Amino acid sequence: MGDFWVFGYGSLIWRPGFAHVETRRARLYGYRRSLCVYSFVHRGTRERPGLVLGLDRGGSCIGLAFRVPGELRDEVLAYLRERELVTSVYLERVLDIRLDGGKTVPAVAYIVDRQHEQYVGGLDAAHAANVIRGAIGQSGNNEDYVLSAVEHLEALGISDHWLEEVAKRVAPL
Repeated sequence: MGDFWVFGYGSLIWRPGFAHVETRRARLYGYRRSLCVYSFVHRGTRERPGLVLGLDRGGSCIGLAFRVPGELRDEVLAYLRERELVTSVYLERVLDIRLDGGKTVPAVAYIVDRQHEQYVGGLDAAHAANVIRGAIGQSGNNEDYVLSAVEHLEALGISDHWLEEVAKRVAPL
């Protein structure tokens, strides 16, 4: 099998964790980046959940595409499945993405399962900020996660107005 692409929209952007031979800016149509997943472990607990990013239906999302050599397919997919499918809140899909320059390619992407108990879509920025404030999990506090996500996206010149609005509401004064 030949090389394949993986689409990153959140932590995969700044911490892919797998070997790849090319990184390109890309857009996925039909899905948007959203804090739509309750975190019961990494950024919160069952008693005090936090929020983490997911790809939810609607709009489009700018992220990064990683081209993976075909000979690493099994290894990289095993790594991604272990990382992304732990609680089954994400669904693995192969979706068309548009690379910078206009070429469309299929890519592995992880979208949120709207039927999963951790899905919490449709939050406005104020409500999302209230959930995030004070949530702490095994990987640290939820505020740091959101602020870091915005910082990494801004460093790449990727603007996400809704996420930036949430970050403004949780940023320490």
